Amino acid sequence: MDADKPIYIMHIALGGCLTAPPVRYGLTEDTGGHIAYVLGAAAAQCKRADVGRVEIVTRAFDDPVLGVIHAQTTQILGPKLRIRRLSTQTTGYLSKRALADAVSALEVAFLECLAAMDVRPDVIHAHFSDAARLARAAGTAFAIPHVYTPHSLALDKQQCGLSSPDRLRVAQERAALAGADAVIVSSRDEAEAQVEAYGAGVSGRVHRINPGVDAALAEVTPAEIVEAEALIAPWLADPSLPIILAIARPVAKKNLALLVRAFADDPTLRRTANLVILAGQHDAGLVGDPDAQGVLGGIRDAIAAGGLERSVAFPPAHGPRTVAALYRIAARGRGVFVNPALHEPFGLTVIEAAAAGLPVVATRNGGPSDIVGTLGHGRLVDPESLVEVAGAIRALLSNREAWDAASAAGKAGIGAFDWTRWAHHAQRVHDDIRIRHLPALRPRRILACDIDNTLTGDRAAARAFADWARDRAGLGVLFAVATGRSIPEARAVLAEWDLPDPDVFITAVGTEVHMRGASGRLDLSADYAERLGRTWDRAGIIQCLQDSGATLQSPIEQRQWKLGCCGSAADARRVTEALADGGFPARVIFSHGRLIDILPANGGKAAALAFVARSVGLMLEACIAAGDSGNDIDMLNATGAGILVANALPETEGRLTGAHIHRSRLPHAAGVLDGLAVLSLMDGPARPAIAERVS
Repeated sequence: MDADKPIYIMHIALGGCLTAPPVRYGLTEDTGGHIAYVLGAAAAQCKRADVGRVEIVTRAFDDPVLGVIHAQTTQILGPKLRIRRLSTQTTGYLSKRALADAVSALEVAFLECLAAMDVRPDVIHAHFSDAARLARAAGTAFAIPHVYTPHSLALDKQQCGLSSPDRLRVAQERAALAGADAVIVSSRDEAEAQVEAYGAGVSGRVHRINPGVDAALAEVTPAEIVEAEALIAPWLADPSLPIILAIARPVAKKNLALLVRAFADDPTLRRTANLVILAGQHDAGLVGDPDAQGVLGGIRDAIAAGGLERSVAFPPAHGPRTVAALYRIAARGRGVFVNPALHEPFGLTVIEAAAAGLPVVATRNGGPSDIVGTLGHGRLVDPESLVEVAGAIRALLSNREAWDAASAAGKAGIGAFDWTRWAHHAQRVHDDIRIRHLPALRPRRILACDIDNTLTGDRAAARAFADWARDRAGLGVLFAVATGRSIPEARAVLAEWDLPDPDVFITAVGTEVHMRGASGRLDLSADYAERLGRTWDRAGIIQCLQDSGATLQSPIEQRQWKLGCCGSAADARRVTEALADGGFPARVIFSHGRLIDILPANGGKAAALAFVARSVGLMLEACIAAGDSGNDIDMLNATGAGILVANALPETEGRLTGAHIHRSRLPHAAGVLDGLAVLSLMDGPARPAIAERVS
């Protein structure tokens, strides 16, 4: 493989009406956010110098109502980007349910397509499990690595009570996860709850990367504004009122009928605002799916039951630019965007609203909790509570300061959701799966570093550490990170700081160890997990914590072998006493002035690092630890050499013992490099700069 040659990336997305922008989203029940994702990702990848070509593979079908373009086998979108459509004997449009029966024929067509190519893709990115089946077949036949993005998972829908168990689809999704060389998702909920629910042993291959916002959403013309206003005005008695805007496909989990009922039951909202709902294109003849028809009928019934015919705009069709214009109209009129989904894997519309400066009220279940937590541009609600949904909308509409703060926060923070950044982080994933990383052969030392404020905090120092890490094999050093984060979140921070992925991940405060096996893949160590589980009564400890009045962190922060609370050092002591009184053997670690972690008695960063060391034939004396906080103390004390960076938290004072601790005068990664220099492990271009700063 030529590492310097621009790579050829192929996306596969078989369902929906995938074509060049502008796309008529909602044209069918499967023409939704995943198409925006694929197009945004591919366009950003094409702009990179290290990407030579991008193709999107989808299914060809002949349906003049949906557009003759979908029968065209090739569609050029730009100098480096095109759509390739696969043809089979089935020529009509197929919904997702019907598409499952056509996957075998599409797999044959795809392999024939690849076999006929002079140059095949370097990496495939499959969207949904049907596309992942094609990608796995390509891997078997042509040794092409592939990435999988689920977008929406069956177990998630079942847990929301939206569908009965579909064992076949669950099995297909489990196979897609297990067979992928890497999995890219958009939210912590997807990475740490939805994917892990499949038990596919895939956690070491999961990467959370924020998707971007379609740049075209910001390019709204005055004519498009007028057109959108004309679309909704005939439905409304007073079009000048602020707009409560909802945009979603007509599927049950989007929970649009509840939003109508919440609006109907709140006299203040009915008097002071209008509700505008875009639920896809539902002109006669466009939507044939019975489930979609049922959802649309439920919305119409809720409008009629509430007597809302002159307060709710529910147009059956809209142009491709209407969505962009309505975001702007709603923001200009000081309205609110609402995503009331029972569960939302990510929530693309929530970031689209942020880009327009439109505050949001969004479901607390799933991806929006990440988005709103990051941007602070609205409120999270229980999507099954009429009162809570209406109250959150009313609070934003009626409080000018709250509305202004949310609007400004969305516009200020939207840079976190950028396709260029997504493409940069995705390229790291591509490089990783194309270059099979094998375990280091008999290292002489192990360096275990905390991440937050140890490796991060100073961009220049982080770059210098990355330079050192590239040459670590020549120094005989195996590099591990030891963090309180989960592995997807640890990876996200490393990528954000352009720090290299380590050889070993020690995560969740030393309760999860991911090491590379013979294949080069990172796998969760079952042996280490088994050791922790011997005395760990997770359910009993949770009950003890609840009975003691401890404040548990959010569910996403709880892990199999780590439970988290919030509080003071005094609260941590009370938790320790409650566990001891209850007869639960456990470690309680207080850090960062507010975090209380409860671990198995034989867990922690030092224990995990000792396990890693033994697995490569070393003792803790051969290990170097670097950190800055209370949850680093055990490994700093236990290793042969410890590096405490200058920005260490006060909670470390008086708790580190031994002459092996190097207290650097430099903060962050510069302090780590300073310590490595003292240990004669700092050769290369970064050493003079560090030496100068030390002196």
